[in-house]
Amino acid sequence: MRREKLRRLRNIGIAAHIDAGKTTLTERVLFFSGKSHSLGEVHTGNSQMDTGKMEIAKGITISSAATHTEWTSGGEQFYLNIIDTPGHVDFMIEVERSLRVLDGLVALFDSVAGVEPQSETIWQQAKRYNVPLLVLVNKMDRPGSDHQKVIEQIRERFAVNACAIQMPIGEEDGFEGVVDLIEWKAIYWDEEGQILPKEEIPVWLLLDAKEQRMNLLESLALLDEDFMLDFFENPEKIQADRIKTLLRKAVLEGQIVPVLLGAAYKNKGVQTLLDAVCDYLPSPLDRPAVEGTDPQTEQTQLRAANVEEAFSALAFKIALDEQNRQLCFFRVYSGSLKIGDSVWNPSTRKKERIGRLYQVHSNKRSEIETVYAGDIAATTGLKNVKTGDTLCNIDNPIVLESLFVPPPVISMSVEAQSKEQLSKLGLALNKLQIEDPSFKVQTDPITGQTLMLGMGELHLEVIVGRLKDDFLIDVKIGQPNVAYRESLSKAVRHKHRLKKQTGGSGQFAEIDFKLGPADPEYLESDAFQVEGKRLQFVSSVTGGSIPKEFFSAIVNGFSSMMEEGILESYPIESMKLELLDGSTHQEDSNAQAFESCAKEAFRAVGMQTQPEVLEPIVSVEINSPIDYMGNIISGLNRRRGMILSQNQEVTGVRIEAEVPLAEMFGYINHLRTVSSGRANYSMKFKHYAVLPKQKRVEVIG
Repeated sequence: MRREKLRRLRNIGIAAHIDAGKTTLTERVLFFSGKSHSLGEVHTGNSQMDTGKMEIAKGITISSAATHTEWTSGGEQFYLNIIDTPGHVDFMIEVERSLRVLDGLVALFDSVAGVEPQSETIWQQAKRYNVPLLVLVNKMDRPGSDHQKVIEQIRERFAVNACAIQMPIGEEDGFEGVVDLIEWKAIYWDEEGQILPKEEIPVWLLLDAKEQRMNLLESLALLDEDFMLDFFENPEKIQADRIKTLLRKAVLEGQIVPVLLGAAYKNKGVQTLLDAVCDYLPSPLDRPAVEGTDPQTEQTQLRAANVEEAFSALAFKIALDEQNRQLCFFRVYSGSLKIGDSVWNPSTRKKERIGRLYQVHSNKRSEIETVYAGDIAATTGLKNVKTGDTLCNIDNPIVLESLFVPPPVISMSVEAQSKEQLSKLGLALNKLQIEDPSFKVQTDPITGQTLMLGMGELHLEVIVGRLKDDFLIDVKIGQPNVAYRESLSKAVRHKHRLKKQTGGSGQFAEIDFKLGPADPEYLESDAFQVEGKRLQFVSSVTGGSIPKEFFSAIVNGFSSMMEEGILESYPIESMKLELLDGSTHQEDSNAQAFESCAKEAFRAVGMQTQPEVLEPIVSVEINSPIDYMGNIISGLNRRRGMILSQNQEVTGVRIEAEVPLAEMFGYINHLRTVSSGRANYSMKFKHYAVLPKQKRVEVIG
């Protein structure tokens, strides 16, 4: 029974660029599936999913929200765990940690705007965790909607086979339904969004529909020889069930991304999307067994989605509830857990008892007794758990892969308005760091000021708002500053020896190495781009002069020094360490000695590598009426921007550029002025680039 429920369980996320309609779609999903009895709307502030004060005030999603519902498709009842994620790049950690624990993703695209900057970030995040996707081209009722253009953009930008499984009936304001290219029927909705009985395809659409269906069948035929034979002999006799079976297999293997159409705000396309989620996105049983390591032996372990396996789960989010207590969200990968059980946290090496378990619907919780493999749930009372920690069976420990946390790119100083609130501020900032791994707090080594580091101005604005609203602390903040980094521009060979003798025990380690910039190929690899591994390590050691068990200690030593930098304590963006040779002492050589030797060696050779200061570059996309294009481009040029493209759209012009983040502070005020308030923009972190010499003087003197 439990395995059968697992087969019909879907853990999915809904993600997109800001304003593509994620929360609106989630509200419709809850309404049409019977979870809620009224439609919540973002613009009226009564959304069930956006419940925070700043979310309501700004009309955007800031924190990912989890919910659950049920849906009947093909005569079977399916169970859906859904996470609605933010679209603003400042809150990309919310998407990151959601995708780490989800089995499938619905990616939304605006039918007019197409592939936008944050869409690319989401696609990269889904790729990082091998999450299968469905695409919904939303807002098909908008003037200038063009789903074919969106499909072509998806194919070009992401190098995937995006295949339409629907085509529109009517365009823009006349969008009234879709042709189901698999069932070969026309689907319409009434004014309340209820789906009507399926009809025959309108005669005037038959030719186009046949062509679209042949394109879909041809893509599937390339994946299966038997299907290909039938496709060439008589494609019209291929049954819908057979198409669905092969399409599901192709989606799970990442070979095809199905594209559906809808207009969520007008209540069109919701039911067909839910059917597609059940038909094509994976259950926990369809996903590979989760991989981890034994914390004692470091050997690889696999845990399948099975209640008979030892318990394992990943804590993917820590949030504060209405009483400022820690609420830990976790995904169960194997086994089961009930109230009163204890779990082991390998990161802290501590045991914690489970006092309560919850199923979550946005900001509401209902208590449950037990959670099983595949479930997403929450608990309170865990004192030492942070985002990315593994929770597991005490007798069968495992450490699951954590999640990628993007580095902060902006900082600002913060101080309490009064001495009485100083200690409260420290406690509050610590709690917010635990809740949000992309938010960091540190002390400026020169001024002694407390610095908040985050992903953008809006991110830190939200943090300040929470200090005031949730913790009742009034603070003074300084001007935002850029999070610079460093890089090495020259490769240097160096030999370093550590030799210490204290009492009866000593330390000895010797390494001969080359340190310099990372290879261009490495900077393009998944290890750097996707996994965030900034140190490229290469071993050229021959003859066993350094045992391999000391390699990780050497890497740890250099990696830790990368955080301290060379010039101005800025972290080093990337570097290459090639280990050439070394020597050991039979009694005094150990991992600690080699790690200490690596740190000393870095300090000794750092300045010889001719370090440079790097500044973050952001990708900026501006949408504006064409009348203001000249002033906008002039403004970007003055900000050291590089214009990449200018594309005329139905609604105006879209300008894409790359600009140093330092030049973008306060840009929204300039843009509103030069466009009479009619232009808007979005930006996301792109890469780091060498800071020009004249600017370097301004930054570090």
